[in-house]
Amino acid sequence: MSLTARRRTLLAWAMLGLCTLPALAQDRLPANVWTASASVERGRALLSNRQDSGCVLCHVVPGLGGGGDIGPSLLGLAERADAEQIRQRIADPRLLNPGTVMPAYFSTQGLQRVAAAYVGQTVLSGQALEDIVAYLLRDQSPAAHLGSRRP
Repeated sequence: MSLTARRRTLLAWAMLGLCTLPALAQDRLPANVWTASASVERGRALLSNRQDSGCVLCHVVPGLGGGGDIGPSLLGLAERADAEQIRQRIADPRLLNPGTVMPAYFSTQGLQRVAAAYVGQTVLSGQALEDIVAYLLRDQSPAAHLGSRRP
């Protein structure tokens, strides 16, 4: 993704109130309007769904059988990253690793060959993104779900 496209993505998120620019510059996407209503159960369903999110195709996900080995294991993720970092990596991992093969689940910038019916739409809704974060942090304290930073 070009620098211009990254800037457009950051500006769009900031305009929607989904983040602040300094937070993204630090590899974090802060809590948003969907965080308070996040559901661990919906997050589990999304993570296990091979059609909508496809997470289990590439990752071993805690609490779910099987899983792929293309991406890193998500076992113990809550010990390695906080909610803001996890949220950012799902929303648009290209901002942190331009060469990643992981799709941008909450961005429409820089995508190629998108079917006409899906142009301008994100793969996940904001609520679905928060539900997945809630599941991945389900064994953590409630503060971790709201995006508190680790020491």
